[in-house]
Amino acid sequence: GSATMSLFQSKIRKAKGAEPTELENRVSQAVYELQQNSDKLKQSLRELFICGAKDFDSAYVVFVPVPQLSGWQKLIRERNLIEELEKKFSGKQVILVAERRIIRKESRNTRQLKQLRPRSRTLTAVHESILNDLVYPVEIVGKRIRTKLDGSRLLKVHLQPDHKPSSDKLSTYTKVYKSLTGKDIVFEFPQ
Repeated sequence: GSATMSLFQSKIRKAKGAEPTELENRVSQAVYELQQNSDKLKQSLRELFICGAKDFDSAYVVFVPVPQLSGWQKLIRERNLIEELEKKFSGKQVILVAERRIIRKESRNTRQLKQLRPRSRTLTAVHESILNDLVYPVEIVGKRIRTKLDGSRLLKVHLQPDHKPSSDKLSTYTKVYKSLTGKDIVFEFPQ
């Protein structure tokens, strides 16, 4: 009924009071159900909420507030949060990414903004952080940029070989990263 509806909607807060999409409602409902029914997630999930979700065919990307990211990641690392969410979406991959804003470099006509741009808000930093979130809890151990013959750049990302994600997961990461940043990446596992 509408009572449960409003309860699970406490698990999503969108900017400027925007209405959640159907997918966002489903994800916040799944999070709410885990908070109600899962002994190992109950306590920790009370404090947390999501701020968006997007469907990428093979995966749902769930956006969480930056200040809450470490709380969510702790549950991924210690309490199998991702597996629990994936059970609720019958085999869809679930990826958590912090919702970050990029503050553009000032151009001549925006000089009067004079706002100091923290490094965490630069394009490069945001893209790096998205990449770290995507592959979490697997660690990135190195990166190489290859310039292809046509001048386009390809980022080669080296992941810890001992926690190798499935090739399905890797191709999803590649697709999601391209969609969120416009950049091409490949994953490699240095021996």
